[in-house]
Amino acid sequence: MIQNILIVEDEYNVATFVKKGLEEVGYNAFIAYDSETCFELILQENIDLILLDVILPGMNGFDIAAKIKDLGFASTPIIFLSALGSTDNIVKGLDTGADDYLTKPFKFKELLARIRAVARRKNIKTPNKAILKIADLELNNDTKIVKRNAIEIKLTSTEFRLLEYLLKNKNKVLSRIDILEHVWDINFNMGTNVVDVYVNYLRNKIDKKFTPKLIQTVVGMGYILKDAVDEN
Repeated sequence: MIQNILIVEDEYNVATFVKKGLEEVGYNAFIAYDSETCFELILQENIDLILLDVILPGMNGFDIAAKIKDLGFASTPIIFLSALGSTDNIVKGLDTGADDYLTKPFKFKELLARIRAVARRKNIKTPNKAILKIADLELNNDTKIVKRNAIEIKLTSTEFRLLEYLLKNKNKVLSRIDILEHVWDINFNMGTNVVDVYVNYLRNKIDKKFTPKLIQTVVGMGYILKDAVDEN
């Protein structure tokens, strides 16, 4: 259950607006205007979720997110709130292990929906099959190790989640919206190409040096992971 939310935001009006809105719907909200206060509150309070701006004085939000994980709070969900809405920034934010990325300006009801979505994913425990396979590719959910042709492949946390979703749905065409909603549990503006960026990252690691190529593009529809390429 998400109850205590930390808002890391240096703009006073934005921070107080979000805090007031969260408290009106029943959350406990804390504000940190800089990284030092952020780390103090994380260590002092039982924080369930962090709303984190990117552009902050001193340490930026990306670096703060990485340090939060290093401090031992890897399971604490993070939602970035930022005016930086490019694909590169979204990808960078998600690569820190963040659960969502919401661009400013945003509607408060959308922020609440994102928080509820993270809460659902945090609270619903679904058993994962320990080992997922296709062809000579293997993903081990227990050890978090991925191998192809018995060669270990290093993936980021986001790449791992993407591959896991593709493996769970092998031989099935997945749209970009499917992938966004199930890998990150979010809905980005589809004007961004974050899914294509991550699929390309994954291809470079699991397909580039191996045959057959497992990740296929279905033009106008999305992507499919399959163990045989249609030669027609």
